[in-house]
Amino acid sequence: MILKHLALASFAILSLSACQTTTESEPTPIVNVPFTAPLASDFRSEIAIARYSELLNRADLSPDQQAKLYYDRGVLFDSLGMTTLSRIDFNRAVKLKPDLAEVYNFLGIQHTLMQQYEKAYEFFDSALELDEDHEYAYLNRGIALYYGDRSGIAKTDFSAFLARSPNDPYRVLWVYLADAKVNKEQALVELKTNATALDDSQWAFQLISLFAGDMSEHAFLSGISEGVKSEQEYAQRLCEAYFYLAKLHQAAGDKYLAADYFRLALATNIHEFIEYKYARLELELMAGDDAS
Repeated sequence: MILKHLALASFAILSLSACQTTTESEPTPIVNVPFTAPLASDFRSEIAIARYSELLNRADLSPDQQAKLYYDRGVLFDSLGMTTLSRIDFNRAVKLKPDLAEVYNFLGIQHTLMQQYEKAYEFFDSALELDEDHEYAYLNRGIALYYGDRSGIAKTDFSAFLARSPNDPYRVLWVYLADAKVNKEQALVELKTNATALDDSQWAFQLISLFAGDMSEHAFLSGISEGVKSEQEYAQRLCEAYFYLAKLHQAAGDKYLAADYFRLALATNIHEFIEYKYARLELELMAGDDAS
């Protein structure tokens, strides 16, 4: 039984698409997608931010303790979408304790989102120099390279990320996204090979089936609420689904549909998910392409 507010609803996601046509006589089909209310901010995060702020006013804290509090508060600011405040705290943390690998990882993500790719690479390099086993620094450096038009090098980082957990569908998918920019046919072959290590009972396996062409978009959307246990989980799943559907349509040249899916990913308010973060970057890049 589907939870309250999680029912499928008809929603035309084509951006003013009633006016769009594939030919003069054939209208573009309206795509019906599931959606839910944007996820509300967690009040507990706001309370924790207030608590950390009080603690930081204490005079008896060591530099290491201050750095940890700035980092923790920065993570909470980031989870609430307060990017500038989080970056201020992350910069304070590394000044007090320059060996915090996780802080460099967050700063790298933020500079990627600002399209300051060279600076982002430096931060991810620093994170990996401090902790070569920091697997998410490989993912996030790969994403920075991907958006910095270095897809060949990005694949190396995504492959290193995948090697640490070969049964993770999201890792398989990012390898494909980078590889497809270089050689789409070869990327599809590798996608299907990597998929053999996956558990097809995971919901995210459907993303692989979608990109491999083994599942239609309609079937994917129809089954998106299966197994969902809470509204938060549903919003998180939708955030991911919208983003990767956008990437699928973007690759097919359907830029209007892709843009609408990216906007829907942002509408979920799942600020801490990379799919949310990079949906905004994707829209900025698309706007830049349209203006040029």
